[in-house]
Amino acid sequence: MPTALARRTRADAPPGPKRDAILRAAIDVFAEHGYFNAQVADVARVAGVAAGTVYLYFRSKDDLLISIFERYMRDALADVRALESAVADPRERLRRLSRAHLARIGRDRNLAVVFQVELRQSTKFMERFSSTLLRDYLGLIRDAIADGQRAGMFRTDIKATVAAKIFFGALDEMATNWILSRRRYALEADADTVVELFLNGARAR
Repeated sequence: MPTALARRTRADAPPGPKRDAILRAAIDVFAEHGYFNAQVADVARVAGVAAGTVYLYFRSKDDLLISIFERYMRDALADVRALESAVADPRERLRRLSRAHLARIGRDRNLAVVFQVELRQSTKFMERFSSTLLRDYLGLIRDAIADGQRAGMFRTDIKATVAAKIFFGALDEMATNWILSRRRYALEADADTVVELFLNGARAR
């Protein structure tokens, strides 16, 4: 449990190498042992710090998991917002978003396991995450689809919000399958197929 000193100090602890090392250790420990089986002491040991040091930066094991999610999603949101301002064509925006999404997950298998599997073991976590940064991420996908509808590129009889969830769901399934597969391959290679099916369907040409 955090000491009184840790509780007083944690809010003032600056971001830096030690906090990054603890987060990295949490990713690796949660991926290897599972979030619910892992202990803060395990994270501290892998990070090479005392258990009390973890509480200078994070309130609890839950806070570690939340911080992993928030860092990942903020990076993802920054990438998508950059695309939104740099790429006018909604189709190309979705293509680049798809590639960036799968490339980001494919770079770090342990982070992928935490994000795709461990974060989803609790309804409490899922409800919290779905109402915050993940909602914003889906909103940016929705914006690209809505732009395409206004430009006459996409059909308008489907709500942009529903289409965004379908698009994200396809990417999400590709990522989960990559984690579970015994075959090692570049996850990003699936991106164009997802976009092609989303834009044109599976109908033979």
